[in-house]
Amino acid sequence: MFQRIYILLAFVFLSATLPEDNTYEKTYHENGKLKSEGWLRFNVKTDYWKFYHENGKIASQGHYEYGKKQKYWYFYTENRVRVQEGHFADGEKINWWLFYDKKGRINHKCQLNKGVKNGYCLKYIDNELTSAEKYNNGKKIKEWSSFGDFKSENSVSDLK
Repeated sequence: MFQRIYILLAFVFLSATLPEDNTYEKTYHENGKLKSEGWLRFNVKTDYWKFYHENGKIASQGHYEYGKKQKYWYFYTENRVRVQEGHFADGEKINWWLFYDKKGRINHKCQLNKGVKNGYCLKYIDNELTSAEKYNNGKKIKEWSSFGDFKSENSVSDLK
């Protein structure tokens, strides 16, 4: 009988001292405004997170898995203008990334691998495609001064 009570008390004590499986965390800037919020699993970032500038405006948002950025992320200026967005895998930028000008218009988009340009990079002015470049592991290997020149040498399906 005492052994069962001892085991039950030990279980209750251990359950109370173990970290919670999932917790929602909020952190704050020194000025009291929200700095970040999201889910922790065993004190590691997981699921959807949001980060804020000191003025309280959104700075970035996206998913974590096992403490590393994953899936699609968005990044903003302190004035809520989107500056970039794209995919992460294991904390590294991959696939197509979109980059915006000060007015929130796309000024270029590039294929990245582990955060390095690797593939095509397309440049825009006033939302119009103006030129293209091709990169291999961060090194520019070709440049086209117009989209027409690009299309004459490449398949548009290469841009997927």
